[in-house]
Amino acid sequence: MDKSTKISLERASQLKSRIEDYVDIRKEIPKGLELKEEINSRKEHILRVLDGTEENWNDYKWQLSNRITNVDTLSKILKLTEKEIEQIREVEDKFRWAISPYYLSLIDPKDIADPIKLMSIPSFIELEDEQHDLDPMGEEFTNPAGSITRRYPDRLIINVTNECAMYCRHCQRRRNIGQQDCHQSRAVLKESIDYVRENEEIRDVLITGGDPLTLSDNMLEWIISELRKIPHVDYIRLGTRTLVTMPQRITDEFCEMIKKYHPIYINTHFNHPMEITEETKVACEKLANSGVPLGNQAVLLNGVNNDKFIMRCLNHELLKIRVKPYYIFHSKHVKGTKHFNTSVDDGMEIMEYLRGYTSGMAIPTYIINAPKGKGKTPLLPQYLISKGTDYIMIRTWEGEVIKVEDTPAIDIKALIEETIGEDIALREVAQTIQ
Repeated sequence: MDKSTKISLERASQLKSRIEDYVDIRKEIPKGLELKEEINSRKEHILRVLDGTEENWNDYKWQLSNRITNVDTLSKILKLTEKEIEQIREVEDKFRWAISPYYLSLIDPKDIADPIKLMSIPSFIELEDEQHDLDPMGEEFTNPAGSITRRYPDRLIINVTNECAMYCRHCQRRRNIGQQDCHQSRAVLKESIDYVRENEEIRDVLITGGDPLTLSDNMLEWIISELRKIPHVDYIRLGTRTLVTMPQRITDEFCEMIKKYHPIYINTHFNHPMEITEETKVACEKLANSGVPLGNQAVLLNGVNNDKFIMRCLNHELLKIRVKPYYIFHSKHVKGTKHFNTSVDDGMEIMEYLRGYTSGMAIPTYIINAPKGKGKTPLLPQYLISKGTDYIMIRTWEGEVIKVEDTPAIDIKALIEETIGEDIALREVAQTIQ
């Protein structure tokens, strides 16, 4: 064996040892793509309770109209204790809840702290949070017209509805949910679109809510087509969790409509590998095949994904279904959600165990939203240790401190003029003589 091969094999062995812990633990993380039989069994049970058919299940309108919204129906599907039933009734008086039959099928009824359950079923802890704000982002003060939220120079949000297929217990806009579903009127939407039209610096519009995919194709097409008529709007984004909570919504008809208005981008919101199932895979692949780039905006949630291995697994599962991990949001301090709050240390540890341990494709940006709408701020582990006049000291992903040469950029134009400037001058003289 030659020296280079020996060194390469030793290095390969070191690298293998760095990932062995994840390889072992990954097998224990529940993943929707691997638990098809369990999910299907729960689905059949839910259909019996709701008196539904397979055809119903695949119809998003049935899913939406059959959301479980009361504890009596829920208790026929999940094994709830009397205490849990009592607590859910107490919470629903203050904070509305609803869950699609599909998303309910992802809950493991044997696990009292199941991550899907934590994100969807009310908890008594929501009532114990009196210190936080219902509007920590100060969206009330970033609404110049219609249903707009504007926090940045060249982009803005249009909130089109308060309705969702499932009301997440960590929702940042729970103040808007109320007790009734309410789409914005055409007049309010027109005012919002007119504001975009009148402000030519706006080049990027995000349509969100609530969830915009609870609107009909016709209504969505009207909004998108009106925005597409504005010359300075470069592209349109849709922010939706429907791919996760009601993937049946991604119909062939919807995809055909979207194709007419590219560039369209969709950002969705997977938080746990269990949410990535065969049905979400089909939905995401339909969109990707229709030319829609997909990004994921996870939220760091205590008890759900504040774990370096769960988050790495989530990012790997996302790439399998053609969704790029885009952001990990530090959870906002929204009233009723304090039990989901994590420390920044959790987020930083996750980022430390992504960089170098997995491909760049699987590494999102860790973001904390500055309070009162002051904007997204990225948080990164510290890799720059120190800086000299012509060098920097960096820390690698393995923790090794290395000195790297740091030279200032040269003036390329001046260098070119210095080296060939005389030739150019002579050529110009010759051309004048001719």
